[in-house]
Amino acid sequence: MAAIRVVLVTVSDTRNASDDESGAVLARKLADAGFQVKRHAPIRDELLVIRELVRSGATMNEADAIVLTGGTGLAARDVTPEAIEPLFEKRIDGFGEEFRRRSWNATSAVAPSGSSPWRTNVPGDLALGARALLTRATAGVVSGTVIVALPGSPGGAELGAALLIEMLPHAVEVLSGHVRHDHHKAK
Repeated sequence: MAAIRVVLVTVSDTRNASDDESGAVLARKLADAGFQVKRHAPIRDELLVIRELVRSGATMNEADAIVLTGGTGLAARDVTPEAIEPLFEKRIDGFGEEFRRRSWNATSAVAPSGSSPWRTNVPGDLALGARALLTRATAGVVSGTVIVALPGSPGGAELGAALLIEMLPHAVEVLSGHVRHDHHKAK
């Protein structure tokens, strides 16, 4: 199978290409795993801008997956799920569930008082406990393209990259028709 083509999108009103740590983590991890990062586009937290970028990228078959980082929290400007979920032809509910589970259960070293576990680059230091429930990480399919929304933190990007590396190859194979799911009956 050819390298999986990915478009990365950083959703932020404050970050640009020079200070986008989460986008850099995702780009590096995905490239190291053999994915082809076609482009990395920073865009502002605007519902219609996000929606149109995803819709056009998916319908033009620009990539096998469009991965957005940012805009999945509870702040007023966090609109990524609202922008993309109405486009989903199929939801991948297990992605967000597994992302939250991994965030909750990651082995945690005690972070210094006042520091955020999301700000570290050490996967073992990413545990959030109940705070993991506040992320609205989500995934679905639009025009045969896997669409994924991850938190905009470097830790969220780190966890999300690991999950994408495991999930995307099979999802792309299924969507491209190269793999079928046979349900075997127990004998």
